[in-house]
Amino acid sequence: MSIQVPTTIITGFLGVGKTTTILNLLKNKPANEHWAVLVNEFGEVGIDGAMLADGGAMIKEVPGGCMCCTAGVPMSVGINALLRQKPDRLIIEPTGLGHPKQVIKTLTSEQYQNYVDLRATIALVDPRNLSDSKYLSNNNFNDQLAAADVVIGNKVDQCTSEDVDAFNDWVSEQEPAVIYHQLVKQGNLPIELLDIERRENTTSSKNGHLEHELHDHSDMDPVFELPPEKSYIRRENKGQGYFSCGWIVGAEYLFDFDQLFSMLSDLTAERVKAVVNTNKGCFAFNVSNQVVSVNEVSLQGYESRIEVIDSQLLPWADLEGILLALCGLKG
Repeated sequence: MSIQVPTTIITGFLGVGKTTTILNLLKNKPANEHWAVLVNEFGEVGIDGAMLADGGAMIKEVPGGCMCCTAGVPMSVGINALLRQKPDRLIIEPTGLGHPKQVIKTLTSEQYQNYVDLRATIALVDPRNLSDSKYLSNNNFNDQLAAADVVIGNKVDQCTSEDVDAFNDWVSEQEPAVIYHQLVKQGNLPIELLDIERRENTTSSKNGHLEHELHDHSDMDPVFELPPEKSYIRRENKGQGYFSCGWIVGAEYLFDFDQLFSMLSDLTAERVKAVVNTNKGCFAFNVSNQVVSVNEVSLQGYESRIEVIDSQLLPWADLEGILLALCGLKG
């Protein structure tokens, strides 16, 4: 009989801190356990996998939009590859522009009922966004919160008392009530939250488009690698009212750290993620609302990857010229 792997979906809108939260959970996992993380990104070049590389987990990436689309094949590919490694726990991070209900539907389908023990879905929210019509009018933002069993207000250290009141008021108004809620900073969740049971343990759904065994579809994995004859590539994506552009730059090119930090601080895009080789080492850059956070990562020989997401179509060619100049390349 198959062993069901405890599985948790951690969802939340762009820039809420999902990847940071997962990194913190990985730091606190039992030393004798092997965890797996499936990362889905709206952008095309795949950044989160590199950011999570130091966490000691098995990582699988599904870049390029909501992984539950196209009959769920991209998601099934990633989950199957990780389950074959027999992890002690699986964490799934859908894109901030994804549809959590479809992910839940797949994980509770016949395809996975013998392999996955789906626990409570955790949604992260920035309490400041609960008073912003831009977010409150976004269907994905609302769907992510509606699908959650546990709701965590992250970045409380950046919130006002009014923001905290907005979060508490929102939680008190939910029907059915969420199982658990908490305000945290820097994504510091109690690891025990991963073992909370779902509210609808008996819910399952059939999906005729999905296989019912863990077949190997590795030949269908998306490939976003830098061709050997090119020093960089650019990939764009759009959907659900957002646009993204990503660059992969050869590992031999070093960006000027100070100039890159300054440029990212000035960039008005809603979301920027990057793992970049610089003259000071390899760093992960995380930018939300023009606030830049930086962490050093111990990657060797990994290409620099930069992803920009915004609700407006930005002048990608101009931005590309600026980026390439920071590492001595010409477009």
